[in-house]
Amino acid sequence: MRKKILSGLLCAAMAASLCACNKSDQKGDYALSSSEPVTSAAGESSSEKSNAAPEGKNIYDLTAYEGEDVFNIEKQELGSAYEGMCDTYEIYYRSDGFDIKAYICIPSEKISSQEKCRAMIYCRGGHYNYGALDYEKLSYMCGVTGRIVAACEIRGDNGSCGSDQFGGDEMHDVYRLIDLLDKHFSFVDMEDLCVMGVSRGGMTAYMAARDDKRIKKIIVCSGISDLLQAYKEREDMQQLLRDCIGGSPEEKPEEYKKRSALYWSDEIKIPVLIVHSRKDQKTVYETQAEKIYEKLKNSTDCTIITHDDDYHGIHTEDIPAITEWINKSVS
Repeated sequence: MRKKILSGLLCAAMAASLCACNKSDQKGDYALSSSEPVTSAAGESSSEKSNAAPEGKNIYDLTAYEGEDVFNIEKQELGSAYEGMCDTYEIYYRSDGFDIKAYICIPSEKISSQEKCRAMIYCRGGHYNYGALDYEKLSYMCGVTGRIVAACEIRGDNGSCGSDQFGGDEMHDVYRLIDLLDKHFSFVDMEDLCVMGVSRGGMTAYMAARDDKRIKKIIVCSGISDLLQAYKEREDMQQLLRDCIGGSPEEKPEEYKKRSALYWSDEIKIPVLIVHSRKDQKTVYETQAEKIYEKLKNSTDCTIITHDDDYHGIHTEDIPAITEWINKSVS
């Protein structure tokens, strides 16, 4: 096992910046059942992979991809419920000089067939260790969708270095993860890349859809589309938002608007699936789902699934519908 990265170590290539990284075995609730992007030219997909596995070798052997950009690759032990479903790996990669923790889950059938596989990026919600990624839940998502699932921790959280800006520079980590799927790993089919986000991760999904043209569809569950309004509705989040963003909406209105798809919904040109409970108390349906749906349905292909309860996250009964929606364009 790799040694824990202790708080206070210097992040690679950022010798002047301290980061608090800790490889934790604790799993948080991440709700599956409970600036400018730094991408390749115009965020367009590249047809060439820079680090393909040797010809005749297992293209899904992640050790073949380990190097300066991707390192500390470690296969995860999955419970018996996930046996035969997928292989899941913890990896670290560098983004803006910071070491970022992530997971990649690969469907077992694709490993057997050695065929390339379509992918989905999952954007977590929460902050700090609340909402930390659970690799078994990611593995389940991989198994039911039949897609590679990749997800990164937020800067400063649960093993990733840097500081969380709640939709600021840590967006680069999402774009960098897409870069790796696009150019580093030879087994990813980028034709139909989907991004899925829950809660705060929904905000991330909207922003990624605006900024990176390699993304072809997004799913937003209990997501934030108006951070200015969310600031008013969530007094318990106000200090966190001020700390992460550098001020209140009154002090930093443009920063909050950059994170609020309601203000630039016309820039989203790809299909969107919204899933939201009408009585959700964490992200209010009327302000965070209904308004953005009314805008998006007139400008793009937008579908909404609602529930008459207060659940925050993905309802188990929605998983078949989500799976059908995400793969409906697959021939």
